[in-house]
Amino acid sequence: MAKQAVKGKVYLIGAGPGDPGLMTLRGRDLIAAADCLVYDALASPAMLTWAKPGCEKIYVGKRAGNHAMPQNEINELLVSSAGKYACTVRLKGGDPYVFGRGGEEAVALNTAGVAFEVVPGVSSAIAGPACAGIPVTHRDCCTQFTVFTGHEGANKAESTLDIAGIAAASGTKVMLMGMSRLRETLQALMAAGQGGGVPAAAIQWAATSRQKSVIATVATLADAVENAGISSPAVVVIGDVVSLAPKLDWRSKLPLCGKRVVVTRTREQASELSNQLQSLGADVIELPTIRIADPTDKRDFAEAVVDAPHYDWLIFSSPNGVRRFFTAFFAVYEDIREIGGARIAAVGPGTAAELRKYGLMVDVMPQKAVAEELIAEFDRKGDEFGGVANVTMLWVHGEQARRVIYDELMKRQAIVDECLAYSTVPETEDVSGAQSRLREEGADIITFTSSSTVRHFMEMKLPLPEGCRIASIGPVTTATLAEYGLKPDIEAAAHTIPSLVEAITKL
Repeated sequence: MAKQAVKGKVYLIGAGPGDPGLMTLRGRDLIAAADCLVYDALASPAMLTWAKPGCEKIYVGKRAGNHAMPQNEINELLVSSAGKYACTVRLKGGDPYVFGRGGEEAVALNTAGVAFEVVPGVSSAIAGPACAGIPVTHRDCCTQFTVFTGHEGANKAESTLDIAGIAAASGTKVMLMGMSRLRETLQALMAAGQGGGVPAAAIQWAATSRQKSVIATVATLADAVENAGISSPAVVVIGDVVSLAPKLDWRSKLPLCGKRVVVTRTREQASELSNQLQSLGADVIELPTIRIADPTDKRDFAEAVVDAPHYDWLIFSSPNGVRRFFTAFFAVYEDIREIGGARIAAVGPGTAAELRKYGLMVDVMPQKAVAEELIAEFDRKGDEFGGVANVTMLWVHGEQARRVIYDELMKRQAIVDECLAYSTVPETEDVSGAQSRLREEGADIITFTSSSTVRHFMEMKLPLPEGCRIASIGPVTTATLAEYGLKPDIEAAAHTIPSLVEAITKL
């Protein structure tokens, strides 16, 4: 590949073993800055959501027997992308230089005169066993380990794998990318002197919430893998350290381990719920049914924000409304004190928590995040602030909000204006392939955090998997489910994300 004039730089980034939380900070920052993102099959789909709007995303994934793009074409793609974009990110599972062909891509870039940088990633050779309770070294078992690949290039005239050397090596042995020839490789190792009774394990989807593993011996592992239905991607570990797994396998002890949970919140909001569920061991499918868009009349919204300091009360219905309002507020005003002396009301603890991020405390807030409860709270506390009659109020909410707050406050002779801060619209992108996962793999639990998530999920016409249980965040969402003939199995007691997670763990 001849050298050419280029303007951009290519970053070869290791995506780590699967858990997005194990991506390096440097890697995440570069994904967020990327103009073009070239990714493979083992990079977590969640990482794609870190990219900025307008970033070109190109899938070049490789799986055994299924290559989206040959390696030489990937090399050419990276070079051409550097000619078009200032920042191209090549996202590769694990570490780019550990059986990831990152070295070949780096050579191609160097030959073409393209500036590049390598950002190492956590290799599944170490992280995979660790997440199954298997340390690759332990002073009581071994002080060295060997990593080898079970998959070599199809164009090689003969194998360069030193089976005899691997069989004779002391310590732990870790095999990557070898599931298609697992039985043959294990037989070859035993023929070369590897003990058949040595403990061995296979870990599929290591370091993710889909992790599944089996423990056997070298002689019996192939049969155990077939019986358990384990396939690629998987890591195979051979050595006495495998015997530590029953004591050190922390992941299988998590309360939601083995449960697949669907999160239907917006892509921007999903992480709060997803992170809590994943920390408890759940396999989370992020399936955003809605997204938050600008209000229909942006001029009216802007004028309402400018006039906000003149009101006696500011009422916020949701965290989305808080974020949108203050993004616009600080585009006009420099100091939070310019909000004036208005009292503040919030529908529920989640909205109040968002206001606290701006240093604002609430004067009225119901424990249950329901509009009717806010009105009841106004009635209960009315004497403290002289009632609401003839008091000016600005109600900040989304275009699809119910009219309860406006209607009830107007009945009480308040002077209420509306600030339509955002619109809830259907999510049309499926970047992570979540819809296909739900159809093909099913789910144990599906969560709904608003009426909008229910309605837009039903409009997608996705089937509810057989036996899938429904979790609702509160009574309004539950009422919307009833409109479609659905009854939730659980409803969060406090109508907040932590309360919803707590209820799910009790299912």
